[in-house]
Amino acid sequence: MKKIYVQLALGMIVLGLTGCGKAVSGQIPEQEQAMTDGIGNQPAVSDSAPAALGAPASDYRPNSITVNSSENVTVVPDIAEVVYAVRTEASDAAACQQQNAESVSQVIELLKSLNIEETSIQTSDYYMNPVYDYSNNRSRVVGYESITTLTVSDLPIDHLNGILSQSVSSGINTIQSITYQASKYDESYQAALSAAVETAHQKAQVLADAAGCSVGSVINIQETSGYSEARYSDSALANKYRSGGVKEEYALTDSAAGIMPGEIQVEASIVVEYQLY
Repeated sequence: MKKIYVQLALGMIVLGLTGCGKAVSGQIPEQEQAMTDGIGNQPAVSDSAPAALGAPASDYRPNSITVNSSENVTVVPDIAEVVYAVRTEASDAAACQQQNAESVSQVIELLKSLNIEETSIQTSDYYMNPVYDYSNNRSRVVGYESITTLTVSDLPIDHLNGILSQSVSSGINTIQSITYQASKYDESYQAALSAAVETAHQKAQVLADAAGCSVGSVINIQETSGYSEARYSDSALANKYRSGGVKEEYALTDSAAGIMPGEIQVEASIVVEYQLY
């Protein structure tokens, strides 16, 4: 009887290890059968599949190469932005404001007569302050000062000499800044981006050849340069208008301003990741 009990106990242990009765009959569970190749062997894992079975696909990263690229395109500025200031003084606030408004209107009419669109003329700042006399150890108001700032954009550089000289004659007290811009900035920036992509591929190919690999398709591409209008300021010319004694000089002749717009560099930068074989 002891021998029979031992055999029964061994049979129960074997049944528990196989998991269910199907294993006793020699059948393979469907899940296990799907993971075999038909002859009882596990299939080989391909190079393009994740290394661990059941791992999320997003965790798998193919061999890749990442390069930075920057390119510049030279463009000649063809338009300008000028910031004018009209300054008036009077003994009382109302008179000061009225005189300033009349001077500003005169300047605007002049700009419009020079074929400058109203949409290009903007009142960018205005303020009126009392003028104090600090003599005899006390302060007292002796008048008022009013300043209106006009920002005029899209001025053709070819006619900028005449615009500046006539503006000074019509009531402009100060030219605060002169900035040169390129109306074709978007086209220039796109050309720089296209050149940067070509350069990035060339750099990736050189690195891949040195490593004995081949460059595949683009995995990811990012624009790292910030978009900004191509511009630079002519501080020297603006300073001449700010200094005293030049009003008559620049009002006499259109060529006195001496506009030299030069060139502007439009830069585009990118980061590209390529597949590597």
